[in-house]
Amino acid sequence: MSGAESPPDEFGQIARLFRPLTRGAPEALDLLDDAAVIPSRPGFDLVVTKDALVAGVHFQPGEPPGRTAQRLLRANLSDLAAKGAEPYGYFLMTAWPADFGWAQREAFAEGLRADGEAFNLCLLGGDTVSIKGPLTLSMTLLGWTPSGAMVRRAGAQVGDLVMVSGAIGDGWLDWGVAAGQLDRRWLGADHRLPNPRLDLREPLRRLATSAADVSDGLIADAGHIARASKVGLRLDLDRMPISDAAAAWLATQAEPAGARLRLATGGDDYELVLTAPPAAAQALGLPVIGEVVAGEGVEVRFAGARLDPGPGGWRHA
Repeated sequence: MSGAESPPDEFGQIARLFRPLTRGAPEALDLLDDAAVIPSRPGFDLVVTKDALVAGVHFQPGEPPGRTAQRLLRANLSDLAAKGAEPYGYFLMTAWPADFGWAQREAFAEGLRADGEAFNLCLLGGDTVSIKGPLTLSMTLLGWTPSGAMVRRAGAQVGDLVMVSGAIGDGWLDWGVAAGQLDRRWLGADHRLPNPRLDLREPLRRLATSAADVSDGLIADAGHIARASKVGLRLDLDRMPISDAAAAWLATQAEPAGARLRLATGGDDYELVLTAPPAAAQALGLPVIGEVVAGEGVEVRFAGARLDPGPGGWRHA
């Protein structure tokens, strides 16, 4: 755009956009080295997770850049939440397309700054490049758990109950509204941001036998637990919690079973699906949607009838 400030070179961008995001963390070495130094923490394990976002695949290309930055950070935080981990810091890769100008890059960095303060996180390092394709972002997030206390997907036991931490389906509604496939009234005036369930990390470590974040879709992510734990899961979609917006959308659908299945497979909810013995489940106080059984895979029911969930959620080819 005429008159718009041109982006500085790579090192100028690091100095102006990213060095402030270190929040002075000594581990980041002012982003002047090609590496960071992570000190040990006696009695704790370092937990590492990584997620990527691509415009047109994970978010709409016209999404505000600051919101995209927050979506990237929070998607990774959701992975740490499922592990019962305390967030520590992150590494960032940005691949800017030519039409992603300086003002947009500043807005992206501002989104990271705001969430870095909100979640007490600092940037530790990374890389920035230019590409001809769509905006592509990747983040590696680090966290800590007490030694041996990380909550895994492998751990569900026959007789455990299956729970979710909150409403399922709004991620799919959000995508449909943003893509113009659904009316905006289903989610109101603004689109949602993931709310990583870091508030549950200590109860998870004490009470849960397994957990996963709901990013690919509730059924698909429950399937990850079943596969890792070598058990079967039975889910009852009648018991799946949904938001008022999802309930209003469901009321307009001619086939309630198919519509509820769509919410359960859409993904991007960033709630947690987890298992725990009945007494521990009662202590957790989260909505119970099923149980762990002998066997394999995920059996899905609605209104007493068994449903075919297909792949159960999002899968990249």
